[in-house]
Amino acid sequence: MENRFYNAFDAESFGGPRKADYRSPFQTDRDRIIHAHAFRKLQSKTQVFLSGEYDFYRTRLTHSIEVSQIGRSICQFLRTQGGPMQPDFHIDSDLVEASCLAHDLGHPPFGHSGERTLQELMIKWGGFEGNAQTLHLLTATIFQNESGVRGMRPTRALLDGVLKYKKLFTEYTKPPSNHFIYDSQLPVREFVFGNKPIPKNLHKDEALNEFKSIECQIMDWADDAAYSLNDIVDGVKAGFLTADSVEEWAEGQAIGPEEQQHLDRLFNAMKTDRMEGIFGARIGGFIQACRLRERKNFMSTQTNRYRFELVVADTALREALFFKTMANDIIFESPQLQQMEHKARRVLFDLWGSIWSNYVDKGARVINILPAQTGRLIDAAKTRPEKARRICDYLCGLTDGTIVLTYRRLFDPEFGSIHDLS
Repeated sequence: MENRFYNAFDAESFGGPRKADYRSPFQTDRDRIIHAHAFRKLQSKTQVFLSGEYDFYRTRLTHSIEVSQIGRSICQFLRTQGGPMQPDFHIDSDLVEASCLAHDLGHPPFGHSGERTLQELMIKWGGFEGNAQTLHLLTATIFQNESGVRGMRPTRALLDGVLKYKKLFTEYTKPPSNHFIYDSQLPVREFVFGNKPIPKNLHKDEALNEFKSIECQIMDWADDAAYSLNDIVDGVKAGFLTADSVEEWAEGQAIGPEEQQHLDRLFNAMKTDRMEGIFGARIGGFIQACRLRERKNFMSTQTNRYRFELVVADTALREALFFKTMANDIIFESPQLQQMEHKARRVLFDLWGSIWSNYVDKGARVINILPAQTGRLIDAAKTRPEKARRICDYLCGLTDGTIVLTYRRLFDPEFGSIHDLS
């Protein structure tokens, strides 16, 4: 049955037409992401705790899979609510799944610590932002080959589904640390909007970043639902969140009846060792907190993706914020994760310096420390900002284990036999 929610505008692909086959355009988007090297790498990239330390921690890959499940479930729940959603007029769950699976592709090794370090390194070269890097992969570097880069030719709807932020780096009065896309991605933004001029009111403050398609809103809430609750589950299993540490944290918070209910549920889950079951049920609550509302804007007559917006119940929003604040204060600010922040800075700064001195500011003695194809890409870049972007792409694409191995080869004199150089 044809889905009238979408039209040819939504399915048009960036970078040229794709060959039609038995799949829908959005199923093709999803399949190309799943089979991409960048997606497989997420299994060895940190979500909260360093990947590989224990087998029960979530990685970027398992997190992305969980987000995609929540996103699909939101689509299914909205269809059961009737109203504007009908069997032949509904939000495509394959498209939402693709957006969710892709949403973390651009994140670097070492989790948020690595992201903050690359933001610091790239601030004078056009910035680094995980969401912008995801867009960069989809449109420019996935399926890269010796003849150049071509991207995966994603549909307009998929690009918009991952485009959490739409404001350019230089559209801020001062360089931001995050929440932007790269200046070079202006053509992508223009494509997403069908080259329609953006109204002036959307250029004020964060209005353009908050202007999202319905699929992007679902992906964003699914992401919030997943990590606000699952970070707590992992934190308990890892021993960061204990009854004592949570009680001590709660003493400094404004705890009303609603917050006390969340704490009671957490303590009960800890005591009965039912973290997965109890917090899994809360994800179900977050899914059923969703509703649709019609809206009017400069894109709403062009595509239904902007005719509707997601409305999440205030109680669910407050609960997600409560647990995100708890995770940040107790887990992310802990000495253990701050040590990882220090390590990320040290590793990334040292590797950046070595690559820069051998491929950009070349001295009298130059050595080849990068894969040949990466070296050729840096050499082919004509400006220093372009060369910096190529270096950033390389470092961002490394997994936690690979970046540590690379660092040890270059800086640890007791490591690195000839057999380690594969």
